[in-house]
Amino acid sequence: MKRNEVKTEYKWKVEDIFTTDEEWEKEFSRLEKNIDFSRYAGKLSDSETLLKFFKADDEFGKAFDKVAVYASMKHDEDSAVSKYAAYDAKVYSLYTKYATEQAFFSPEMAKQSDEYLASLLKDKRFADYDYILKRIIKGKPHTVSEQEEKLVSMAGEVFYNFRETFSMIDNLEVPLPEIEFGGDKAKLSHGLYGIILRCDDRDKRREAYEKYYGAYDSLINTITAAYVGNVKADIFYSKVYKYGSCLEKALFNEDVDRSVYDNLLSTVDGNLSVLHRYVADRKKLLGYDKLYFYDMYTPLVEGAEMKLGYDEAYDYVIKGLAPLGKEYQALLKKGYDERWIDVEETDGKRSGAYSTHAYGVHPYVLLNYQPDLDNIFTVAHEMGHSLHSHFSSLNQPYAKSNYKIFVAEVASTVNEVLLLKYMLKNSTDAQFKKYVLNYYLDMIRATLFRQTMFAEFEYAAHDAAEKGEPLTKEGLCAIYADIGKKYYGTAIEHDYNISCEWARIPHFYTAFYVYKYATGIISAINIANRILTEGDSAVKEYFNFLSGGSSTDPVSLLKLAGVDLSTDKPFDFAMKEFENTLTEFERLMGI
Repeated sequence: MKRNEVKTEYKWKVEDIFTTDEEWEKEFSRLEKNIDFSRYAGKLSDSETLLKFFKADDEFGKAFDKVAVYASMKHDEDSAVSKYAAYDAKVYSLYTKYATEQAFFSPEMAKQSDEYLASLLKDKRFADYDYILKRIIKGKPHTVSEQEEKLVSMAGEVFYNFRETFSMIDNLEVPLPEIEFGGDKAKLSHGLYGIILRCDDRDKRREAYEKYYGAYDSLINTITAAYVGNVKADIFYSKVYKYGSCLEKALFNEDVDRSVYDNLLSTVDGNLSVLHRYVADRKKLLGYDKLYFYDMYTPLVEGAEMKLGYDEAYDYVIKGLAPLGKEYQALLKKGYDERWIDVEETDGKRSGAYSTHAYGVHPYVLLNYQPDLDNIFTVAHEMGHSLHSHFSSLNQPYAKSNYKIFVAEVASTVNEVLLLKYMLKNSTDAQFKKYVLNYYLDMIRATLFRQTMFAEFEYAAHDAAEKGEPLTKEGLCAIYADIGKKYYGTAIEHDYNISCEWARIPHFYTAFYVYKYATGIISAINIANRILTEGDSAVKEYFNFLSGGSSTDPVSLLKLAGVDLSTDKPFDFAMKEFENTLTEFERLMGI
């Protein structure tokens, strides 16, 4: 489908940021000409000057966010439109110039006395910046000189190209072939591939699987070069900033203790037998002599799929999230009515789904909606992101409005769990309940177990590179295959295609991101169950978390919602939820 064939009500209203491209260009030019932070250099020991710096940074940031989000959204509408690809590139260049202009800030602040920095924390004028100041104090050992900071900032534009290269490969260059499905021939897009994997025609699933991975395998040498370059960039940054490893740098940047990461991996590793049990159940229920990875997504319960058009699905989501209260539901309706959402899959459009926002403007959601249960959950998921952004921006000053990536998947997954529990509670159809239980098992498998498996892969890849071992396509495929065998066990066939699955995962270009999906669903399962069992008091505490932005570290923010990831309790609860769901599913299925 071409973008001009989509009805207006199903396109996001990007003009709420800038009404025209000319307005964007004018604002971009203004920002480009007015980056002048160097005037503050050497003067930050004066609190008045420092306060002016912070306020000027806020004003630039608010304007830059709008320019960046608009360019990104327009580019994502159709990657083939060179004008918006140029906009996106210009934004990154502007950010590089901004970062270079600010290169003096961290080194200069790191030189300030502890007494001076402590006095700023007590000064009410700096209330908006107290968390930034605490991070400056904590980050002193990882600060470099002003000249080094400038060089690193300049290098950023070069290193960005690895991620951009993969993005172009993934969205435009992968030679995805045509496939016949449902009586029609169509290009095997990312969205269509997901639909076929869930269909009951095994031959068609196998055909799509082989064609899809064959397309990536045809470019695996190029993809390997892009990924290896990205890993080397991660190592460069970790060494420059004096971290012991890329993981240490990633955790420090998120202000997350290593114990949380270790808790996740150890808990999952200790519960892989339950995942193996589920895989074996799937093989038994499907009645196959051999189970393949293209069999992992097709529903185990027949005749219970929920196929809703977008409008009906959105209404259903609003009803399902009633436990969060009328204010939350009204905001969901507002997002629908005021075109926050880009709905249809179109030629050249970025695959998948995401939420984005700029301070002072409502959030936006990109979808590639298909009429199935997975996409209904995607609507709830992305609106969870958006309303998290809404509450954080509404209740925090700009400097604290952007929540850490570590908690970014919590609100979205709370919505999914609540919607699923709504389905189970309000359906009298035994087949549908079995179907939803199966869906929940797959949700936890894909978001908790699978993302932790991804985390193990990227840790192994970075660890090998940090030890000086060369990364090759053969080596990366071998690492991925070994980890896959550990996670999925012996009930499934581990073929070549799945060994190169790593080559199609966009999130690997933001290192040590994926484990946060797992901690996110663990937190969400705990929060959703509190909301459903404790009611208004738990909702109130959850809204405190949603409104927290980056006012403190993310683990402390989650404690506001009753989840303490520094303990084993939430991890154990989530694993028990998976086991209990599996037991109930087995009971209903008679196995």
